[in-house]
Amino acid sequence: MRTPVTIIGAGLGGLALARVLHVHAIPVTVYEAESSPQARTQGGMLDIHDYNGQLALEAAGLMDEFRAIVLEGRQAMRVLDRDGSVLFDKADDGTGGRPEVQRSELRRILLDSLPAGTVRWGRKAAGTRALGQGRHEVTFADGGTVVTGLLVGADGAWSRVRPLLSAATPEYAGTSFVETYLFDADTRHPATAKAVGGGMLIVPAPGREIFAHRESGDTLHTYVALARPLDWFAAIDFTDAAAATARIAREFDGWAPEVTALITDGDTAPVLRPHYVLPEGHRWDRVPGVTLLGDAAHLGVPNGEGANLALLDGAELGRALAAHPDDTEAALTEYEQAMFVRNAEVPTFEGVELSELFSADNTPHGLLTMITEKGS
Repeated sequence: MRTPVTIIGAGLGGLALARVLHVHAIPVTVYEAESSPQARTQGGMLDIHDYNGQLALEAAGLMDEFRAIVLEGRQAMRVLDRDGSVLFDKADDGTGGRPEVQRSELRRILLDSLPAGTVRWGRKAAGTRALGQGRHEVTFADGGTVVTGLLVGADGAWSRVRPLLSAATPEYAGTSFVETYLFDADTRHPATAKAVGGGMLIVPAPGREIFAHRESGDTLHTYVALARPLDWFAAIDFTDAAAATARIAREFDGWAPEVTALITDGDTAPVLRPHYVLPEGHRWDRVPGVTLLGDAAHLGVPNGEGANLALLDGAELGRALAAHPDDTEAALTEYEQAMFVRNAEVPTFEGVELSELFSADNTPHGLLTMITEKGS
């Protein structure tokens, strides 16, 4: 009899694991804090890479569904200087290996691939404890509990499962995003829509950058990146949208108005997204009956890889469990050792380099060098 798997967290990684387990007829239940799939917005665009995220979707048998949600043309990239001059402009010729999808749509196809009842909504994990012999108890915020012989923490940065394996806690990375949206951009904000182009826009400067993506439905989704301490952001009242917008925009005084309009003309209140990280090379000793995936295991600054790594973690863990039907510990050991190496070697474009660019005196030229060297 296969050991039923208990997953905490119905993000992309947890759902990828659940799907691969289902494909291999391994019983699985996912517990998710959100009350329903529609409880909150699921973020913006994701580029799903042919060397990790797409491999996970292949293992899940969902490549046709994935191709159906790809937004054509979104692999285009532009880099502008602060005065609006174009420094780099690459069209999407259809040959890139990082097609873009909406995170919400990717989550939907994963959820749709699971039997009804696999995900238990409204079950927020409050704590975990070891019971011995590889068994663990999860306590939920509503007071309920579940005991399991195989527990997987897919519950993100502030994982309640991680303490079973590691004393590591996330620390502020020194950078934050402030998130805004422009809707109906081609009609209402034509100059800004033209500046962004068909895919991704980057306007870099030391200590501050503006990223924007063209999403579905003529929407521009902006991430204003600032290298500032948490105290600096704490002095801004984000409950006062107009005041917060004005304060963030002040950091970009003198920049081209079609670029700063991504901040000043936002159709949504600015949302602060601080970046937290786990220690570089985070790993743990094997503990029977429990493991982690995604941000719970290897939280880093946004670098285009986080969702892809979570997907691949889930798929690889599922495949390891399927390959060792009579030896769960062998499966977990195989998965963890490969995952530790994989995450130490992950290629990045906007990750470690992003923090380097924040302090680089030659931005945006350092970014252009990086792009051309990587063949982006």
